[in-house]
Amino acid sequence: MFFYLVWSNVTFMTTRYTIESGKIPKEFDGFKIVQLSDLHNANFGKDNSKLIKTIKKQKPDMIAITGDFIDGSKPNVKAAEEMAKNLVEIAPCYYVSGNHEASLEKSKFDEFIEVIKGYGVNVLENDVSSINKNEVNIQIVGLQDLSFLEKDAGAANSEDGKLEDFVDSGYSTLENNKKIKKDLYTIVLEHRPTFIDYFSEKDTDLVLTGHAHGGWLRIPFVGGLVAPDQGFFPKYDAGKYTKDDTVMIVSRGLGNSIIPFRVNNRPELVVVELKSK
Repeated sequence: MFFYLVWSNVTFMTTRYTIESGKIPKEFDGFKIVQLSDLHNANFGKDNSKLIKTIKKQKPDMIAITGDFIDGSKPNVKAAEEMAKNLVEIAPCYYVSGNHEASLEKSKFDEFIEVIKGYGVNVLENDVSSINKNEVNIQIVGLQDLSFLEKDAGAANSEDGKLEDFVDSGYSTLENNKKIKKDLYTIVLEHRPTFIDYFSEKDTDLVLTGHAHGGWLRIPFVGGLVAPDQGFFPKYDAGKYTKDDTVMIVSRGLGNSIIPFRVNNRPELVVVELKSK
């Protein structure tokens, strides 16, 4: 049992999803996204060689980093920068922050952002980027983690209504500035998984999130035991969720943090393939 627990924390699996939509342009049929969430400075092989090798094998069109790339309790910023440098050599990378990045000193976080931007990472902290194929676009919307918006990482773990206000402040600003184009297939990168109702109201097509760590301990036929923001038996712990025409993928993540191990809950790399219909 002990050896299984160790093995299931130091190895990862690849989870695949196929997302079909009539809104996905035919030019993006087969478009492949690799999602890394909640790495927390974890290592899979020397300098993450095993993780990087697996990502390369997927031949992704895009890599999405959905927060907690750095661990706030024992931050290794240089390792995260080096990982980002390796990732951009594989495919275009899009990054949003998590609550652990918010725990860094502002100067250190700002320096980290400038470094990874210099490597070519698209940092989307309340921003939008378009991807063009044969003069046809889809758009990527990235939202900064609530811990930054509220200026108080602890208070961000409050009632859902208040949290949604902070998500809305970022998204609505982009809408009001006409950065978000309603007619384009829209992928949102957002660290926390509890806002599918909000994104459904906004007619978002696909949301990629993490933060829940799969519920830490996964109980067969039940799901995760506990997750940040959601408490015991979280509703959104891992997997694919649908609300109307909005699909949300919640990654179990790759690393650990406050609880330094997982139970029945292997780290995962997520691969999403878009299919036009």
